[in-house]
Amino acid sequence: MVDLNLHSAYNTLRTTNPLIQCITNTVVQQFSANVLLAAGASPAMLDHEADAAQFARIANGLLVNFGTATSHQFLGADAAIEASLAEGHPWVLDPVSVGAIEYRTSRIRRAAGMNPTAIRGNASEIAALAGAGLGGRGVDSTDEVDAVLPAAAQLARSTGAVVAISGKTDAVVAHINGTDHVVRVHGGHELMPLVIGTGCSLGALTAAYLSGADTASERLNAVVAAHAHFAVAGERAGRDAHGPGSYSVAFLDALHAVTAEELAGARVELSSLESVAS
Repeated sequence: MVDLNLHSAYNTLRTTNPLIQCITNTVVQQFSANVLLAAGASPAMLDHEADAAQFARIANGLLVNFGTATSHQFLGADAAIEASLAEGHPWVLDPVSVGAIEYRTSRIRRAAGMNPTAIRGNASEIAALAGAGLGGRGVDSTDEVDAVLPAAAQLARSTGAVVAISGKTDAVVAHINGTDHVVRVHGGHELMPLVIGTGCSLGALTAAYLSGADTASERLNAVVAAHAHFAVAGERAGRDAHGPGSYSVAFLDALHAVTAEELAGARVELSSLESVAS
């Protein structure tokens, strides 16, 4: 069984201030940038094919999210992914709406075959990418997290990525030393899905945490830390918010205010897929 050290992951993030390149959808660019800044990283939204690869060599991590993809973004992502891999930098795939539209799906599947460090999506997206479902309704999920854990494990084994599933309780799956490890992350708030960009920006923060991870166990720890950071901040923001608008502001404040000790105390459960199934 692997060990989790969220305290260490948090301290690494805050001391290194990683630069994260986001090739992401236009709806969430500003929010994602603010999330990275609040949590302790630096954002850059370079997504044109003319300079995406060059910047990927400078950045400490990369997020690819084809939510509102343009031709420039598709080409820029291909170039940035190849450059990130060449430099040994982590990159995160967010398979937005995979299975819903043919061309988008083909490009996401192509990206999934390019050794992502982590894949983060909702339950329907993870199921569809693993070939176990048809995808959700647009960006929404029509599947439950528990139901797609076997598909997530299959996807982790076939891609080598840490696979994260967002839901009322998030789950992070990684295949390490022959075992499918599952970490459940509790927290967040019911207002979180009503703020556009919370899921997409979580992919960016995942890339930031991964910038300080080298081994398979450290990569699992980093992905869990990103989700725990969101969960702890989400709960705190919910205590101060009166609706989606105030929640958005409170959430950014809470991301910034979360301490290493709070993250270390996040409600996470580590198990294997076999024990979850039983």
